Amino acid sequence: MVFCKPRLFRNLFLSVMINAMENNDLLANKRHTLAHLLAAAVLELYPDTKNTIGPAIDNGFYYDFEFSSPLSENDLVKIEAKMREILPSWSQFKHREVADKEAKVVYTNNPYKLELIEEISAKGEPITLYTVGGPAEHQSGVSGARFTDLCRGGHSEAPNTDIDPAGFKLDRLAGAYWRGDSNNSMLTRIYGLAFDNQEELEDYIAKREEAEKRDHKKLGKELGLFIFSDLVGSGLPLWTVKGTLMRELLNDYVWELRQAKGFNRVTIPHITKKDLYETSGHWAKFADELFRINTREGHEFAMKPMNCPHHTQIFDAEQRSYRDMPQRYSETTMVYRDEQSGELSGLSRVRSITQDDAHVFCRENQIENEMNAIWDIIDTFYKTFGFELKVRFSRHDPATFDKYLGTPEIWQKAEEKLKSVITDRYDDKFIDGLGEAAMYGPKIDFMAKDALGRTLQVATIQLDFNMPERFKLTCINEKGEKEPIVMIHCAIMGSIERFMSTLIEHYAGAFPTWLSPVQVAIVPVAEAHDEYAKNVARQLKEAGIRIEFLESGDSLGKRIRTMKTSKVPYFIVIGDKEKDSGNITIENRTGEKEELSTEQLIGKLQTEIKNRS
Repeated sequence: MVFCKPRLFRNLFLSVMINAMENNDLLANKRHTLAHLLAAAVLELYPDTKNTIGPAIDNGFYYDFEFSSPLSENDLVKIEAKMREILPSWSQFKHREVADKEAKVVYTNNPYKLELIEEISAKGEPITLYTVGGPAEHQSGVSGARFTDLCRGGHSEAPNTDIDPAGFKLDRLAGAYWRGDSNNSMLTRIYGLAFDNQEELEDYIAKREEAEKRDHKKLGKELGLFIFSDLVGSGLPLWTVKGTLMRELLNDYVWELRQAKGFNRVTIPHITKKDLYETSGHWAKFADELFRINTREGHEFAMKPMNCPHHTQIFDAEQRSYRDMPQRYSETTMVYRDEQSGELSGLSRVRSITQDDAHVFCRENQIENEMNAIWDIIDTFYKTFGFELKVRFSRHDPATFDKYLGTPEIWQKAEEKLKSVITDRYDDKFIDGLGEAAMYGPKIDFMAKDALGRTLQVATIQLDFNMPERFKLTCINEKGEKEPIVMIHCAIMGSIERFMSTLIEHYAGAFPTWLSPVQVAIVPVAEAHDEYAKNVARQLKEAGIRIEFLESGDSLGKRIRTMKTSKVPYFIVIGDKEKDSGNITIENRTGEKEELSTEQLIGKLQTEIKNRS
């Protein structure tokens, strides 16, 4: 069982983008200040607008408003100009703590601010107003360039000199329910981008445009890899012939690496009685996030959201000796999680998740060797795709211990052992992941940067003392006594769906030859060349090369455009020259050409495929 967060049913490969700027307090303060500047500009241009909240986010800021009449994207230019007009007068923020009565006077006509004031007051927290700008104000919060907002703080010390006017840009409009509740009013959210300077802003915009071109939802459809059907349901991808081929190639590679480390395959059903998850501890914490099944006989089952409790039962089916340890089980299978519709996103967040899951049942003195063997697999697998890995030590947060199973003593023991593995193999420069542990144990999470420089969580290794204890799993040791054992949870891809989304965007759909659904496209110039071209196609196919033959019915230009759009690694155009000489000119995606015999071509491609290059 593998999860990225203490919240159980987050998508495993939740690949969150980790932007270094999120940890830059100075930039966060600038972004927060710009949210206030946005509100000031809006209220000056549209005085009857009600402003609500406006935080900094990882690429800028936003602010939510209730406008008396609809806003359009064209209005953003005017608002942005007003922000730049106001900024020079914003030399310093001043804040003061006020009583709730005074705060309510300031926001008499703003029900959203009044609700926040009531909430802050009920918690006994201080109510603070932050003011910046010119000499006069009134209760709307703004007059001229002067602006006051209900705020906890965190701003630029000198906005007019700290903030580069060319470093921010209003980005887009969106709808947003007040407090994220669909029962509340729909507000207008204005998003802005903000960076330290114009160069960083333009760099971000360029990368975002490239990311949109690489969007796996767009490319997956264009390349014919997967589809979604309204009749089947959202979050439930259907894989085409080409997409399924890629899934199987990836899974076969993981199995090849696991098999070399002594893993064996097991198979479990897709449903289980609730009793299994009651024993494991998942039912009490996460029953609301399961797909449930009620039988005609009145029994309650669940679609499995993870595999590890099932695997404990395979281990526990017979008494194990220390000579039988470790037991290594591997299984690629779907699990199911009742994700909310608004959280679903292409392959990145789905309801049916294919996990390349594995569990090692071992003795405590075997932990280091087993974890290093899994780490070897992860290193080899991700090096194949050119990913450089960093390590995060994901540990529990003692301040929220109710999220976790077990006792503080068990967690201390598990984290000390895991940290020792990390420092022995990696170094002490790992990322500290406070609060990122799974509910049953700490993790080693592997982070990789893709072609766009985005940092994603990929593989994970997790150390678990708690579940074996709950299921009373033991082996007989050298003294003939029952000895408690340990579980190691590990996933290489984690979720095939999530990993496929990562690969599609990393390669922009131009996959390496070994992974491409079609490896060579063969294009005869005219009907007179079909017979020879088909003979070449037959030889390649017999050699195990995946080919696509583009018949001579359409124009040559159209067929070549079709082939290039499908991002096939190699293509061969066969005309009179090739037919007469018996040689073939093969061209790759970058336009490089090479003239070879058919035998030489087969040898070249087979070597490339074997080396996974």
